[in-house]
Amino acid sequence: MDSESLKYGIFSFIIPGLGQYLKDERQKALGLFAGAIAIHILIWFFMNNVIGSAVQTLYHLYAGYDAYKKY
Repeated sequence: MDSESLKYGIFSFIIPGLGQYLKDERQKALGLFAGAIAIHILIWFFMNNVIGSAVQTLYHLYAGYDAYKKY
């Protein structure tokens, strides 16, 4: 396991897009961050329950995995 990839994955799990930004994937980072903001706003207003929390968690897990994986 590469420590740099793990670090990027953890950063991106906490703030979606941060790991991608640190890996110099600027467009993907901006998209993931904007998506996270949109999801959080929509869930705050329309689905503030367990399902909304699960959606947020899954999105953060996806962002972390995307930053962790290598091509």
